[in-house]
Amino acid sequence: MWVTSSPATALTPTAVALGNFDGVHRGHQKVIQPILQVSGASLPLNGQSESNLVNLPNLKTSCHPQPDTQTGRIYATMATFSPHPREFFSGHALKLLTPRSEKVEQLDSLGIEQLVLLPFDRELASLSPQDFVEKILVKYLQVTHVSVGEDFHFGYRRSGTSKELQAIASTYGIDVTIVPLQTCEGERISSSLIRQSLEEGDIPKANRLLGRNYTLNGVVVQGQQLGRTIGFPTANLQIPPEKFLPRKGVYCVRVHSASLSSHWGVMNIGERPTVQGTSLTVEIHLLNWSGDLYGQTLSVSLEQFIRPEQKFASLDALKAQIQADCEVARGFFGNGG
Repeated sequence: MWVTSSPATALTPTAVALGNFDGVHRGHQKVIQPILQVSGASLPLNGQSESNLVNLPNLKTSCHPQPDTQTGRIYATMATFSPHPREFFSGHALKLLTPRSEKVEQLDSLGIEQLVLLPFDRELASLSPQDFVEKILVKYLQVTHVSVGEDFHFGYRRSGTSKELQAIASTYGIDVTIVPLQTCEGERISSSLIRQSLEEGDIPKANRLLGRNYTLNGVVVQGQQLGRTIGFPTANLQIPPEKFLPRKGVYCVRVHSASLSSHWGVMNIGERPTVQGTSLTVEIHLLNWSGDLYGQTLSVSLEQFIRPEQKFASLDALKAQIQADCEVARGFFGNGG
């Protein structure tokens, strides 16, 4: 998959899904699908059958400009903004559901061939909707088709709407598909709702909105090794600083790595107040497993929230609670741990 931070180096011509796409959740996947159809790169999303995918008729390919004759193809592309516009205007780093490496992995699995990270700066922020279409979509990306969500806004002070994009693009012979907002159990699917669910420890809801389990990826690093002294060795995970972390507490998780195809575990996110911890840590105890994971990259899939972080009166009380947490996890996994 080609990733570029300069629209001038994009593979062209393109069919583009346009937006922020933090999370690459079920709503985002619906915006991506028309691009896959137009480019001919369509794949089932997250293992879903084609019958489960949204039906978006009238994808008129007959009036699209012809792709470059040397390649004979249109590149299925996602164009997003870096940094996130909210981060640019606020001056504060935004915690992301999918940092860049995770986003690339998710998009690649869906069939996207190219990720264009449009540098969001004063110049880009000041472009009028007309100039954005002309300079970015037409000149650099040579777009043949655009797909956006119904609530998409662009251009100076977000003055452009999805309908305006459709009108402007039509003057250049570019088709625009506007994808209706997606809902789950009566609520609109959004990155904000996923963050809220994670903050509340409602992992099943967050996973339903995402269309997959929320995952933490990181390298196992040396910790204080306190877990070994109380009989529960843990892998201390170094998470990218821009990654959004869920509520502090204990979770049932499934762990994958190069040496672990799949293994159940218990994860703690917190500052370890019982032992006067001062920094946030992410630690995983694998059920019925022993070995050395230092230096390995783990992918930790969140399954269920067990309890919030708490301070215990003694190490013995902490040990007893960890044992109880492990029993809860075994029960959740059907004693598979």
